[in-house]
Amino acid sequence: MDVDHEIELLKEKIKLLGVDGGDGTWTVKFGVLFNDTECANLFEALVGTLRAAKKRKVVTFQGQMLLSPTHDDVDVKLLVA
Repeated sequence: MDVDHEIELLKEKIKLLGVDGGDGTWTVKFGVLFNDTECANLFEALVGTLRAAKKRKVVTFQGQMLLSPTHDDVDVKLLVA
């Protein structure tokens, strides 16, 4: 699967599982994404997809890499809906 396609899927999952910020952004906890069965099946490497999306300024989160369970409460914010 190519990175652009995975980022598009990630955007849809964040909108589905997250909370609308009312300003065009959506936020979801990393743990919610990581523990979602469909996300586990969709993304070969969720962490890698998140890093690629962050580099392209599609999402933002604290730190460089998120790992479960340590970062389960970290917000992943979708910037480009």
